Amino acid sequence: MKKLLAVGAMAALLGALVLVSSALASSHNPKGEYAGFKECPLNRVTITDCVLSVSSGGGFTVGKKTVPLVNPVTLQGGFEGAGKEVEFYGAENGDTLSKTAQPVPGGLTGIIAPTWWPKFIQDWFNNQINEGLTGVTATVELTGPSKGLTNIDLSTENLLFESGTALGLPVKIKLSNAILGSSCYIGSDKAPVPLAFTTGTSGTLKGSAGTLSFNEAFTIVTISGGKLVDGTYAAPGVSGCGGIFSFLVNPLVNSILGLPSGSGKNTATLEGKLQDAQAEAVKASE
Repeated sequence: MKKLLAVGAMAALLGALVLVSSALASSHNPKGEYAGFKECPLNRVTITDCVLSVSSGGGFTVGKKTVPLVNPVTLQGGFEGAGKEVEFYGAENGDTLSKTAQPVPGGLTGIIAPTWWPKFIQDWFNNQINEGLTGVTATVELTGPSKGLTNIDLSTENLLFESGTALGLPVKIKLSNAILGSSCYIGSDKAPVPLAFTTGTSGTLKGSAGTLSFNEAFTIVTISGGKLVDGTYAAPGVSGCGGIFSFLVNPLVNSILGLPSGSGKNTATLEGKLQDAQAEAVKASE
Protein backbone atom coordinates (compact mmCIF):
# COMPACT_ATOMS: atom_id res chain seq x y z
CA MET A 1 0.00 0.00 0.00
CA LYS A 2 2.84 2.37 0.86
CA LYS A 3 4.47 1.61 -2.48
CA LEU A 4 1.24 2.42 -4.32
CA LEU A 5 0.90 5.71 -2.45
CA ALA A 6 4.51 6.60 -3.25
CA VAL A 7 4.01 5.82 -6.93
CA GLY A 8 0.82 7.90 -6.97
CA ALA A 9 2.52 10.85 -5.28
CA MET A 10 5.42 10.66 -7.73
CA ALA A 11 3.03 10.60 -10.69
CA ALA A 12 1.15 13.62 -9.31
CA LEU A 13 4.42 15.48 -8.80
CA LEU A 14 5.59 14.73 -12.34
CA GLY A 15 2.22 15.84 -13.71
CA ALA A 16 2.47 19.13 -11.81
CA LEU A 17 5.98 19.71 -13.15
CA VAL A 18 4.79 19.08 -16.71
CA LEU A 19 1.97 21.60 -16.25
CA VAL A 20 4.34 24.19 -14.80
CA SER A 21 6.84 23.65 -17.63
CA SER A 22 4.10 23.97 -20.22
CA ALA A 23 2.86 27.19 -18.66
CA LEU A 24 6.35 28.66 -18.59
CA ALA A 25 7.00 27.70 -22.21
CA SER A 26 3.70 28.94 -23.58
CA SER A 27 3.26 32.29 -25.24
CA HIS A 28 1.13 34.91 -23.57
CA ASN A 29 -2.16 36.06 -25.05
CA PRO A 30 -2.67 39.76 -24.38
CA LYS A 31 -5.90 41.24 -25.66
CA GLY A 32 -7.12 44.37 -27.38
CA GLU A 33 -4.58 47.07 -28.07
CA TYR A 34 -1.90 44.93 -26.39
CA ALA A 35 -2.36 41.93 -28.72
CA GLY A 36 0.73 42.79 -30.76
CA PHE A 37 2.95 42.26 -27.72
CA LYS A 38 2.19 38.53 -27.35
CA GLU A 39 5.86 37.57 -27.75
CA CYS A 40 7.08 39.97 -25.06
CA PRO A 41 9.23 37.91 -22.62
CA LEU A 42 6.77 38.33 -19.77
CA ASN A 43 7.91 35.13 -18.06
CA ARG A 44 10.84 37.21 -16.86
CA VAL A 45 9.28 39.06 -13.92
CA THR A 46 11.74 41.97 -14.08
CA ILE A 47 10.70 43.02 -17.61
CA THR A 48 9.27 46.54 -17.42
CA ASP A 49 8.57 47.30 -21.07
CA CYS A 50 7.45 45.39 -24.16
CA VAL A 51 8.73 46.50 -27.58
CA LEU A 52 7.24 46.05 -31.03
CA SER A 53 8.93 47.79 -33.97
CA VAL A 54 7.91 47.38 -37.61
CA SER A 55 10.19 48.92 -40.25
CA SER A 56 8.39 49.22 -43.56
CA GLY A 57 10.76 51.65 -45.28
CA GLY A 58 14.43 52.38 -45.70
CA GLY A 59 17.06 49.94 -46.90
CA PHE A 60 20.80 49.38 -46.95
CA THR A 61 23.74 49.88 -49.25
CA VAL A 62 26.61 47.39 -49.03
CA GLY A 63 29.52 48.19 -51.28
CA LYS A 64 28.10 48.70 -54.78
CA LYS A 65 24.62 47.30 -54.12
CA THR A 66 21.61 49.15 -52.69
CA VAL A 67 18.75 47.04 -51.37
CA PRO A 68 15.49 48.85 -50.53
CA LEU A 69 13.32 47.56 -47.70
CA VAL A 70 10.20 46.39 -49.57
CA ASN A 71 9.08 43.73 -47.08
CA PRO A 72 8.45 44.88 -43.46
CA VAL A 73 10.98 43.82 -40.82
CA THR A 74 9.84 43.25 -37.24
CA LEU A 75 11.87 43.66 -34.05
CA GLN A 76 10.16 42.48 -30.86
CA GLY A 77 11.02 41.68 -27.29
CA GLY A 78 11.18 43.52 -24.01
CA PHE A 79 13.59 45.32 -21.73
CA GLU A 80 14.33 46.31 -18.18
CA GLY A 81 16.00 49.50 -17.08
CA ALA A 82 15.74 53.01 -18.49
CA GLY A 83 17.68 55.60 -20.44
CA LYS A 84 21.13 54.27 -21.34
CA GLU A 85 20.96 51.46 -18.76
CA VAL A 86 18.74 49.07 -20.72
CA GLU A 87 18.99 45.30 -21.09
CA PHE A 88 17.06 43.92 -24.06
CA TYR A 89 15.53 40.45 -23.92
CA GLY A 90 14.42 38.63 -27.07
CA ALA A 91 10.97 37.54 -28.12
CA GLU A 92 9.49 34.65 -26.18
CA ASN A 93 9.38 32.52 -29.36
CA GLY A 94 12.93 33.52 -30.36
CA ASP A 95 11.77 35.47 -33.43
CA THR A 96 13.34 38.68 -32.14
CA LEU A 97 14.39 40.10 -35.52
CA SER A 98 12.30 38.69 -38.33
CA LYS A 99 14.28 36.98 -41.10
CA THR A 100 12.61 38.92 -43.90
CA ALA A 101 14.11 38.45 -47.36
CA GLN A 102 14.50 41.54 -49.55
CA PRO A 103 14.98 41.28 -53.34
CA VAL A 104 18.35 42.59 -54.53
CA PRO A 105 17.79 44.86 -57.56
CA GLY A 106 19.60 43.46 -60.60
CA GLY A 107 20.54 40.21 -58.91
CA LEU A 108 23.29 38.48 -60.89
CA THR A 109 22.11 39.79 -64.26
CA GLY A 110 24.89 40.10 -66.85
CA ILE A 111 27.39 38.06 -64.86
CA ILE A 112 29.32 35.23 -66.53
CA ALA A 113 31.87 32.81 -65.14
CA PRO A 114 35.51 33.97 -65.42
CA THR A 115 37.41 32.14 -68.16
CA TRP A 116 40.14 31.06 -65.76
CA TRP A 117 37.67 28.84 -63.88
CA PRO A 118 37.77 25.10 -64.70
CA LYS A 119 35.63 24.44 -67.79
CA PHE A 120 33.05 22.23 -66.05
CA ILE A 121 32.45 24.89 -63.34
CA GLN A 122 32.13 27.60 -66.00
CA ASP A 123 29.50 25.49 -67.78
CA TRP A 124 27.59 24.84 -64.54
CA PHE A 125 27.61 28.50 -63.51
CA ASN A 126 26.65 29.86 -66.94
CA ASN A 127 23.88 27.28 -67.31
CA GLN A 128 22.40 28.46 -64.02
CA ILE A 129 22.45 32.04 -65.30
CA ASN A 130 20.95 31.04 -68.66
CA GLU A 131 18.12 29.20 -66.92
CA GLY A 132 17.09 32.46 -65.29
CA LEU A 133 18.36 31.73 -61.79
CA THR A 134 19.73 35.25 -61.40
CA GLY A 135 17.43 36.70 -58.75
CA VAL A 136 19.04 37.23 -55.34
CA THR A 137 17.51 38.01 -51.97
CA ALA A 138 19.25 39.57 -48.97
CA THR A 139 18.14 38.79 -45.43
CA VAL A 140 19.48 40.57 -42.36
CA GLU A 141 19.79 38.09 -39.49
CA LEU A 142 20.57 38.75 -35.84
CA THR A 143 23.72 37.12 -34.47
CA GLY A 144 24.12 35.96 -30.91
CA PRO A 145 21.20 34.97 -28.66
CA SER A 146 17.73 35.75 -30.01
CA LYS A 147 15.99 34.54 -26.86
CA GLY A 148 16.73 35.64 -23.33
CA LEU A 149 19.34 38.38 -22.85
CA THR A 150 20.50 39.46 -26.32
CA ASN A 151 23.42 41.41 -27.79
CA ILE A 152 21.03 44.16 -28.86
CA ASP A 153 21.90 47.60 -27.50
CA LEU A 154 18.94 49.88 -26.87
CA SER A 155 18.98 53.40 -25.47
CA THR A 156 15.59 55.06 -25.12
CA GLU A 157 17.36 58.26 -24.09
CA ASN A 158 19.48 58.41 -27.25
CA LEU A 159 16.45 57.51 -29.35
CA LEU A 160 14.40 60.42 -28.08
CA PHE A 161 17.19 62.99 -27.88
CA GLU A 162 18.64 62.17 -31.32
CA SER A 163 22.18 61.64 -30.06
CA GLY A 164 24.40 58.56 -29.87
CA THR A 165 23.48 54.96 -30.65
CA ALA A 166 19.77 54.31 -30.17
CA LEU A 167 19.76 50.73 -31.46
CA GLY A 168 22.78 48.48 -31.88
CA LEU A 169 22.28 45.30 -33.91
CA PRO A 170 25.07 42.75 -34.48
CA VAL A 171 23.99 41.09 -37.74
CA LYS A 172 24.99 38.98 -40.72
CA ILE A 173 23.46 39.34 -44.18
CA LYS A 174 22.40 36.20 -46.01
CA LEU A 175 22.49 36.23 -49.83
CA SER A 176 20.32 33.54 -51.39
CA ASN A 177 19.66 31.97 -54.77
CA ALA A 178 20.27 28.61 -56.48
CA ILE A 179 23.85 29.48 -57.37
CA LEU A 180 24.91 30.99 -54.06
CA GLY A 181 23.38 28.20 -51.99
CA SER A 182 22.12 28.43 -48.41
CA SER A 183 25.29 29.51 -46.59
CA CYS A 184 26.36 32.69 -48.41
CA TYR A 185 26.84 35.46 -45.85
CA ILE A 186 28.30 38.91 -45.36
CA GLY A 187 29.48 38.73 -41.77
CA SER A 188 29.13 35.77 -39.41
CA ASP A 189 28.18 34.79 -35.87
CA LYS A 190 31.81 35.15 -34.79
CA ALA A 191 32.44 38.35 -36.79
CA PRO A 192 29.10 40.17 -37.16
CA VAL A 193 28.44 43.41 -39.02
CA PRO A 194 27.93 45.90 -36.14
CA LEU A 195 25.05 48.20 -37.07
CA ALA A 196 24.83 51.23 -34.76
CA PHE A 197 21.58 53.05 -35.58
CA THR A 198 20.99 56.59 -34.43
CA THR A 199 18.15 59.08 -34.76
CA GLY A 200 20.84 61.76 -34.97
CA THR A 201 23.59 62.05 -37.58
CA SER A 202 25.76 59.19 -38.85
CA GLY A 203 28.17 59.91 -41.67
CA THR A 204 26.20 61.68 -44.38
CA LEU A 205 22.83 60.44 -43.05
CA LYS A 206 20.42 62.32 -40.80
CA GLY A 207 17.90 60.45 -38.68
CA SER A 208 14.81 61.52 -36.77
CA ALA A 209 13.12 60.46 -33.53
CA GLY A 210 9.67 60.79 -35.09
CA THR A 211 6.40 61.81 -33.45
CA LEU A 212 5.23 60.54 -30.04
CA SER A 213 1.64 59.61 -29.20
CA PHE A 214 0.00 57.75 -26.30
CA ASN A 215 -3.00 55.52 -25.78
CA GLU A 216 -5.79 56.68 -23.49
CA ALA A 217 -4.31 54.97 -20.42
CA PHE A 218 -0.78 56.23 -21.16
CA THR A 219 0.46 52.62 -21.08
CA ILE A 220 1.53 52.46 -24.74
CA VAL A 221 3.92 54.93 -26.35
CA THR A 222 3.93 54.99 -30.16
CA ILE A 223 6.72 56.64 -32.14
CA SER A 224 5.68 57.15 -35.76
CA GLY A 225 7.69 58.45 -38.69
CA GLY A 226 11.03 57.80 -37.02
CA LYS A 227 14.20 57.27 -39.01
CA LEU A 228 17.16 55.26 -37.71
CA VAL A 229 20.40 55.57 -39.69
CA ASP A 230 23.93 54.16 -39.77
CA GLY A 231 26.35 55.60 -42.30
CA THR A 232 29.61 54.45 -40.76
CA TYR A 233 29.65 50.64 -40.57
CA ALA A 234 32.18 48.51 -42.46
CA ALA A 235 31.22 45.40 -44.44
CA PRO A 236 33.55 42.37 -44.79
CA GLY A 237 33.81 40.07 -47.79
CA VAL A 238 31.40 37.18 -48.26
CA SER A 239 31.91 33.59 -47.17
CA GLY A 240 30.24 30.28 -47.98
CA CYS A 241 28.89 31.30 -51.41
CA GLY A 242 28.56 28.52 -53.98
CA GLY A 243 28.91 25.60 -51.59
CA ILE A 244 31.89 23.41 -52.53
CA PHE A 245 32.86 26.00 -55.14
CA SER A 246 32.99 28.83 -52.60
CA PHE A 247 36.74 29.29 -53.18
CA LEU A 248 35.80 30.41 -56.70
CA VAL A 249 32.38 32.00 -56.14
CA ASN A 250 33.31 34.10 -53.08
CA PRO A 251 35.81 36.29 -55.01
CA LEU A 252 33.31 36.73 -57.86
CA VAL A 253 30.53 37.84 -55.51
CA ASN A 254 32.94 40.19 -53.73
CA SER A 255 33.84 41.80 -57.07
CA ILE A 256 30.14 42.22 -57.96
CA LEU A 257 29.29 43.79 -54.60
CA GLY A 258 32.52 45.72 -54.09
CA LEU A 259 33.45 43.94 -50.88
CA PRO A 260 35.07 44.26 -48.46
CA SER A 261 33.88 47.85 -48.05
CA GLY A 262 35.21 50.25 -45.44
CA SER A 263 33.46 52.63 -43.07
CA GLY A 264 31.68 55.48 -44.83
CA LYS A 265 30.92 53.46 -47.98
CA ASN A 266 27.93 51.57 -46.58
CA THR A 267 24.60 52.80 -45.24
CA ALA A 268 21.55 51.41 -43.47
CA THR A 269 18.20 53.09 -42.80
CA LEU A 270 15.10 51.92 -40.95
CA GLU A 271 11.81 53.81 -41.19
CA GLY A 272 8.57 52.82 -39.53
CA LYS A 273 6.73 52.64 -36.23
CA LEU A 274 7.92 51.66 -32.76
CA GLN A 275 5.62 50.87 -29.84
CA ASP A 276 6.56 50.52 -26.19
CA ALA A 277 4.00 49.08 -23.76
CA GLN A 278 4.16 48.77 -19.98
CA ALA A 279 4.68 45.10 -19.21
CA GLU A 280 2.19 45.17 -16.31
CA ALA A 281 -0.53 46.49 -18.60
CA VAL A 282 0.21 43.81 -21.19
CA LYS A 283 -0.08 41.11 -18.51
CA ALA A 284 -3.28 42.58 -17.13
CA SER A 285 -4.96 42.44 -20.54
CA GLU A 286 -4.71 38.62 -20.77
